[in-house]
Amino acid sequence: MNELIAALFAEAVPDGARINAFIRDNDFPLVEPGHVTFVYHGQASEVILRRWISGMSTAQPLQRLEGTDLWALRMELPENSRFEYKFEVVIGDTRQLVLDELNGVLAHDPFGANSVCQGHGYERPVWTLPDEEARGGELASLNVASKVFAMQREVHIYMPARFRRNRTYPLLIVHDGLDYLRYADLKTVLDNLIHRQEIPAMIVALTQSPDRLVEYTGDPRQASFLAEELLPLLNEKFPLLNDRNARGLAGASLGGVSALHTASCYPELFGQLLLQSGSFAFSDLGHHKKGPVFDPVVRFVNEYRSNPFPLADRIYMSCGIYESLIYENRSLLPLLQAQGMQVQFEEARDAHNWENWRDRLRQGLTWLFPGPLWMVYE
Repeated sequence: MNELIAALFAEAVPDGARINAFIRDNDFPLVEPGHVTFVYHGQASEVILRRWISGMSTAQPLQRLEGTDLWALRMELPENSRFEYKFEVVIGDTRQLVLDELNGVLAHDPFGANSVCQGHGYERPVWTLPDEEARGGELASLNVASKVFAMQREVHIYMPARFRRNRTYPLLIVHDGLDYLRYADLKTVLDNLIHRQEIPAMIVALTQSPDRLVEYTGDPRQASFLAEELLPLLNEKFPLLNDRNARGLAGASLGGVSALHTASCYPELFGQLLLQSGSFAFSDLGHHKKGPVFDPVVRFVNEYRSNPFPLADRIYMSCGIYESLIYENRSLLPLLQAQGMQVQFEEARDAHNWENWRDRLRQGLTWLFPGPLWMVYE
């Protein structure tokens, strides 16, 4: 039992006033080196912690502290860990997933919000927070008349502060770009890193798919759209460096698959890849068990594993060790390195979520696109 809770129950079952004071005077969950204690306050017949961690038991029951409506669970948690969770609260025949009302730290994604457990030693990187000294870049929209998709596609463009037409800029094309803006604070990160001269001023094209479960799974139309339709239009509209090493692709999860697939189809165009928690499903024996959505992913990854070749100059990969995809990413790493490509791989004590990917952006962007600050040390 956590020491604070043990002290609360040291003499007798605490009354309501002592419980309310305990809740008022502490931050939850209760974090200590190597452990974390979750607390729920309310009437229930059962309370279960649901952690969004792949490959681990996600359901762990809290124990009611006798004579109270206070529930607690103490568990081991390695240093610098972070994960997202909800409580499953059971009242009679009703089960409901709820946020931790005692924890004000939330993370958001396209499906809603989760409570966040920040283990001992974890701190949100300061470069992900707004800096009043950093001049903000601008966002503009660009309509692309796509023949391969037979429709108009809107792409948002990040232009750095002090953008000038008489300069030329590196280019990064980002899958799920609007999600990176909303949930990974990409604009703030770009503003800060450019201001600090950790990356060069650059143009970032933020793409979004209306059907990513199809288009991001190795669809040749997506590769053609990026390389043959979007890239020429960007070159026409913006002063970009005409250099493969100044062009990159980025994506997380299935977006990482699409970035790798596009680079494999057009290795002459993109020299830099940023791949975060890539869903690089493959099969060695028998059929994979990830469902039909992953059939084209498995075909692509299996084909590349059978016939690997250099498809970029530098690749930055990251993955959380609390997600099942860590196996696929670890397996792909030596194969990519064996082709002579420079690959940097970073593992984090986090899971498959946007804030994990946010926290890795500085390491990835500065390694792929080092700015004047980093160039001094190379």
